[in-house]
Amino acid sequence: MSQSRRSFASDNVAPAAPEVMAALARVNQGSVHSYGDDPETLRLTALARQSFGTDLTIFPVATGTAANALALAVLAPPFGAVYCHEAAHVNTDECGAPEFYTGGAKLLPLASPDGKLDARQLDAPIAHAREMGVHHVAPAAISISQATEWGTVYRPEELRTLTAAAHKYGLRVHMDGARFANAVAHLGCTPAEASWKCGVDVLTLGATKNGALAAEAVIFFKPELAQDFELRRKRAGHLFSKLRYMSAQLCACFEDELWLRHGRNANTLATRLAQGLTQRGIRLVQAVEANEVFALMPVKIIAALRAQGFEFYEWPAPRIDNQPIVRLVTAYDMVPADIDALLAAIAQV
Repeated sequence: MSQSRRSFASDNVAPAAPEVMAALARVNQGSVHSYGDDPETLRLTALARQSFGTDLTIFPVATGTAANALALAVLAPPFGAVYCHEAAHVNTDECGAPEFYTGGAKLLPLASPDGKLDARQLDAPIAHAREMGVHHVAPAAISISQATEWGTVYRPEELRTLTAAAHKYGLRVHMDGARFANAVAHLGCTPAEASWKCGVDVLTLGATKNGALAAEAVIFFKPELAQDFELRRKRAGHLFSKLRYMSAQLCACFEDELWLRHGRNANTLATRLAQGLTQRGIRLVQAVEANEVFALMPVKIIAALRAQGFEFYEWPAPRIDNQPIVRLVTAYDMVPADIDALLAAIAQV
């Protein structure tokens, strides 16, 4: 087994899918118009509308940080508040990019044990904001992660309840879909049923974790919200002149539902891993609903696995029964033998 197959640190470590590389080679011929005025970017819009079953506006960008930050910049003014989970990527892992691109909007994190926000959590902070008036940032949006940073997945009915509460308060709804394909695969529904039909206004659709080389998409389900996004993307330095290469990656993901097949494979292997860990007496911390497994692992097992070249993160959360929490991530290109090798190494210890 190669060293790369022993990395469960992130789905970002996986290579680009062959279909994506083939798409890049296909568009790497001749000369076409730049800055998105090309056939591949036009085709991307058609494929996205087909996949989501609705009219929409889609903008490719290179990174998830850019996608999230620029999307929130449209939804929240500089004096606005964005409510999110305390573990949300926009809150913990983007170096202040949302605050920077919004021009100063404040992220207000909310806590829950499973990574999911509850509609009732909005009541108190919004009531406080209204009571404080001009002295408090104005409630503007919520940002939810699907799947969450704890590997859990919002069910459609949970989303509908949450987005209805947000819209009642006049908030826009942003969904960080870095692992949206995994969430849809887990739910067994359509992309539409997990997004705009549940009240999501803007989706940042992840592809890099799911087989792309470097491509994410910002999808507006309400075109009127996207009126100045192109200007924000250009001003931020994220409008690529040769946009066809980014669009081609996303087109390859949409074609023949490659992105959803990748999500299903990663999820299946995460379930296999979770079952194997449980059979070996290792306790899971969260329900395994996507492609992330959070487990309590004895220190001696962690040391033994790392000595054999396995890679994973100890999660920055309090220990339980004096055992650290580890995160194990399965990628779209893994095979059952990769999971079995890790489980066999644990069994040896």
